[in-house]
Amino acid sequence: MNCEKTGELIHALRREKGLTQKQLADAMHLSDRTISKWESGLGCPDVSLLPELSARLGVNLEKMLLGDLNANTTNGGNMKQIKFYVCPNCGNVMTSGPGSDICCCGRKLTPLEPKPADPDHLLQVQTVEDDFYLTFPHEMSKQHYLRFIAYVSFDRMLLVRLYPEQGGEVRFPRMYGGRLFCCCSRDGLWTQPV
Repeated sequence: MNCEKTGELIHALRREKGLTQKQLADAMHLSDRTISKWESGLGCPDVSLLPELSARLGVNLEKMLLGDLNANTTNGGNMKQIKFYVCPNCGNVMTSGPGSDICCCGRKLTPLEPKPADPDHLLQVQTVEDDFYLTFPHEMSKQHYLRFIAYVSFDRMLLVRLYPEQGGEVRFPRMYGGRLFCCCSRDGLWTQPV
């Protein structure tokens, strides 16, 4: 941890929150001299104080330790660059744009890498009224099933969470130029154009 960089970040975040050194110190049961010492780079917060400090300042603990809040590069809001994550511990499904760090159950997750759909993971798409009606022959047992199906276009994403022993059909409102993603509990993420 670079005390000067971390101190500059603490100073900037404290001011962003509209807090004085005394207000932050009182909230954390410290002296305002301690906050001043951190901000001037003459010392660093004790490891035991870091979780509370990051929560009070609204910043990721890892970024605070680095002393840098690098902004993500903008992608113009293009949903086609979305990343999917599944927690191996609890099974939560999460999404993010590029450049994000996603954590669940205390672990940093890596995004799932989509593969082109093979015959076992190919979704059958029919147009029914103003919807896409998707069917899939995939097994839906407790040991092997599709976790979710997502329909992603330039400006929106629709995701349907699936569960074991559920039927093999999903409906999505029709959008143009999108891609379908399905996540198999055993084989990972698959994608295909609509």
